[in-house]
Amino acid sequence: MTSVYETVDSPLGELLLVGRASATATGGTALASLSLPGQKGGAVVQDGWRRDPGAFEEIGRQLTAYFAGRLTRFDIEYADAGTAFQRGVWKAVDDVPYGRTTTYREIAEAVGTSAVGVRAVGTAIGRNPLLVVRPCHRVIGADGALRGYAGGLESKARLLGLEGVLVP
Repeated sequence: MTSVYETVDSPLGELLLVGRASATATGGTALASLSLPGQKGGAVVQDGWRRDPGAFEEIGRQLTAYFAGRLTRFDIEYADAGTAFQRGVWKAVDDVPYGRTTTYREIAEAVGTSAVGVRAVGTAIGRNPLLVVRPCHRVIGADGALRGYAGGLESKARLLGLEGVLVP
């Protein structure tokens, strides 16, 4: 299946959106990846991908509303990705409400893994291909400190600031 892509401006810089056709997604495109500028492990445009701005109109509309403070939960279909464990962790991350934070330990508990599994949870969160829309920026250290974000800690702090979260 051919991937489509587009770039959109944001307060974090130019975002790269990658998607796949979906008969069930609003706008006809399921989001496979959303990468920030300079993101560790972020997507890069591949040969054979097709630029299609129209495929991302709905996703772009929701991102614009989020960055303007008018949207607190995305309604975007995601393309299937990840292992069963990663999908479980990402689902737990999706459940963290706007304007709130949680810890890696709390996510580990939510997916039923032991305290030893916190590291595996951190790895799964670090492989989240959908920054911003899957809110891994809301996961912080047990001490309240910002920890690992593939888009950089400055972007994580900006997103949490946008959501009104006070970060010590």
